[in-house]
Amino acid sequence: MNHPTPHAALARQPLPAAVREALQARFGERFSTSAGVCEHHGRDESPFPPAAPDGVVFAHSTEEVAEVARLCNAHRVPLIPYGAGSSLEGHLLAVAGGISLDLSQMNRVLSVQAEDLNVTVQPGVTRKQLNQEIKDSGLFFPIDPGADASLGGMCATRASGTNAVRYGTMRENVLALTVVMADGRIVKTGTHARKSSAGYDLTRLMIGSEGTLGIITEVTVRLYPQPEAISAAICAFPSMGSAVRAVIDTIQLGVPVARVEFVDALAIRAINRHDNLSMPEMPHLFFEFHGTEAGVREQAETVQQIAAEHGGQGFEWATRPEDRSRLWNARHTAYFAMLQLKPGCRAVTTDVCVPISRLAECVSETERDLAASTLPCPIVGHVGDGNFHVAILTDPARPEELAEAETINRRIVERALALGGTCTGEHGVGLHKMDFLVSEHGEDALDLMRAIKNALDPNHILNPGKIFRATR
Repeated sequence: MNHPTPHAALARQPLPAAVREALQARFGERFSTSAGVCEHHGRDESPFPPAAPDGVVFAHSTEEVAEVARLCNAHRVPLIPYGAGSSLEGHLLAVAGGISLDLSQMNRVLSVQAEDLNVTVQPGVTRKQLNQEIKDSGLFFPIDPGADASLGGMCATRASGTNAVRYGTMRENVLALTVVMADGRIVKTGTHARKSSAGYDLTRLMIGSEGTLGIITEVTVRLYPQPEAISAAICAFPSMGSAVRAVIDTIQLGVPVARVEFVDALAIRAINRHDNLSMPEMPHLFFEFHGTEAGVREQAETVQQIAAEHGGQGFEWATRPEDRSRLWNARHTAYFAMLQLKPGCRAVTTDVCVPISRLAECVSETERDLAASTLPCPIVGHVGDGNFHVAILTDPARPEELAEAETINRRIVERALALGGTCTGEHGVGLHKMDFLVSEHGEDALDLMRAIKNALDPNHILNPGKIFRATR
């Protein structure tokens, strides 16, 4: 099982000579058809085999994006937005060929409205770059998916990450967008006001649309005051279930934790090897607390007490920036550390999210499934909002391992849906989750999604083959 269906479902046509010549004349060296450049833009962190575009355009402005869209739409050429290339679900793979539109060089912070707590950026700005450029303002952007993703890509996949339990996801933090439509029209959605009831919410329509409805070229996001005090903590637990129950009690008690991350024993082993650490090979929770000095201390003491009630041990505080960085660097490098458990592997990564009250049940039953598997399956998760990931490590040369991984993934998703959850909490649908959308939303909802796609992109040039199997 080598994921043939998404690639085989769409016909791939040669790039028309007229398109190639027009792009070469307009963009010169910023248009490339070299094998190396195309191959780089045809692979991501998903388990799917590469699917290279026929050419790559490096855009510098909204107007240039609009020019490319008009040209591709006129010739029915697929157009796939590309940001940092960190997708886990095959979003950027050119399964029908066409043009990859690289937005990474559109990486300017356009304006900071410190008094209004927002900033407008181009889509290629990454979260680390943004926080570095605004650090002297006393503000910060909290959405942290782990990878140094671009804000355009984070909008497109409705990303969230480690801080979502307190600050929300991209859905709650984007105020306005500039979007290039399939036919080249430039549309501005939203305003800098904190709320609006004017017409359809086009901003939210674009958030999570994965490049299938429009190409995001400017983003206005909320900023937050940098906390007066920050502390972090780490705690080991005797079992996955006890760690998750401690999180549930913490959330239900109303403790305003900024981050709470779960890492299972196998993932801890991988982190220890990768980062030369010596944490006990047991399930761990990583916490971070934001607020005043007194508030942070009170939050941490409350959580320490809750953890102890669930068998937590070795509660280690970290208040100095260098100590906090050490802890969170270990969590942020977990994905690459886990890949080293099986050198040369690819990860089939699950992304379910369930109501917090059902999290312990979902994780415990998942643990039983993984115990029966022959594959390494470490678990990490943003458990403060009910979201966790299993990295099922497979040998790309062994189809039977990929088949086993997909069987595990399906069981995890079906369980999450039965518990009132979703197949993807933050990674998006891409190629990998299409078959689960019917179970989650129903055929009528998918027909409505297709109707929106057909209305906004009638020639189906924008990132074709993603989210659902299109019908005209």
